[in-house]
Amino acid sequence: MTEAKWTTAEEAVKLIKSYDHIYIQGSTSIPEILCDALAARAGELRGVVVYSGFAIGKREAPYCRSEYRESFFPVSLFIANSVRDAIGRGEGQAIPGFLGEIPSLFRDGLAPVDVAVLNVSPPNEEGYCSYGISADLAVSAVECSKKVIAQVNKQMPFSYGDALIHISKIDACVEVDDPLVCLPIAEPDEKETMIGRYIAEQIPDGATLQIGVGGIPNAVLSALTSHKDLGLHTEALTDGVVPLIQSGVINNKLKKVMPGITVAALALGSQRLYDYMDYNKDVIVKDVAWTNYPFRIMQNPKVMAINSAIEIDLTGQICADSIGERMFSGVGGQHDFMYGGALSEGGKTFIAIKAASAKGVSKIVPTLKPGAGVVTTRAQVQYIVTEYGIAYLRGKDLAQRAKALIEIADPSAREELERAACKRFGYSFLRLR
Repeated sequence: MTEAKWTTAEEAVKLIKSYDHIYIQGSTSIPEILCDALAARAGELRGVVVYSGFAIGKREAPYCRSEYRESFFPVSLFIANSVRDAIGRGEGQAIPGFLGEIPSLFRDGLAPVDVAVLNVSPPNEEGYCSYGISADLAVSAVECSKKVIAQVNKQMPFSYGDALIHISKIDACVEVDDPLVCLPIAEPDEKETMIGRYIAEQIPDGATLQIGVGGIPNAVLSALTSHKDLGLHTEALTDGVVPLIQSGVINNKLKKVMPGITVAALALGSQRLYDYMDYNKDVIVKDVAWTNYPFRIMQNPKVMAINSAIEIDLTGQICADSIGERMFSGVGGQHDFMYGGALSEGGKTFIAIKAASAKGVSKIVPTLKPGAGVVTTRAQVQYIVTEYGIAYLRGKDLAQRAKALIEIADPSAREELERAACKRFGYSFLRLR
């Protein structure tokens, strides 16, 4: 067996050269120690392109400082907190794309990768390290990279699936004991709880869930405790699913794709979640190109895809990645699961939002803000859910959609939305009143 190539973080990052394209692993497992060592080389490097995906950091990425902009150029494949400010300043950029198709950018050479920078578990008895909680884009990035640098981290759980690399294949290994980012469990408020109940009522026994992160997803999960034989094939694994798995509500036995197994592309949550995943063969972490392939998703029965939005217009266009011209996050896997869920036999797709923002601004609007992106088209939407109820849009004409959406909008916004609908749709809207 080839020996591991142990070194220091400072020596490891010397494998990165000016004008290289590098990939930094994501989820809540950013290799922070290697990122610090990389930033410390700013005076020696120029034009290093730094790819990142969905990644929640402990802070802004150190290579994103304005004074380093000639050295490092962040390119995000899903904007998150560690790079958002730099991109907002114009000192980085975002590449839009369906998350399930992002790996093909690496594999097709459109986004070349010279070095992959990872945060991996200690090796198992056979010498394999696991990417732990972030297979998503890391699998394809490593596959396409010329070199691999890794933190071998005592805190990283060992997960099974695609996210494995033999330690002899890592060009520079740095031993660390660095805690992963732990996210507080979002406790649903009264409005989120109501939304969760509305959605749970639409979910049949035997369904396969795709569910996201935050108060509303947790409210949905809390309302599913009496359901039976649910499955989980999702993008992000979170704390909220663990009690349902342990109680047998989620047992995956009716899934067609990997029956009996919980499937995800990444995980983010508390230490309890990470401990649950460690050497757990009932959880498989896969390349996001695999988990998010719509024609694989559709093979599962009764797929329930639950996603969110920043704003929704009166025709059902879903903006989920930007606030007007300002890029805020990314397309992510919303389209992948909205499409796959719609094709699934008995499948349903949901966009769940509070009717108004924390500042009281309606999220259902006459038209999207100038510059806003459409992540899910009005041709794809089915259920829109707020604390005021459910609007089912499939098969409805534009005027009928406007009426249904106004009925679940924040009451303070309904009069303005009515005026906008009357002006836009004329008699076809008035006849519905």
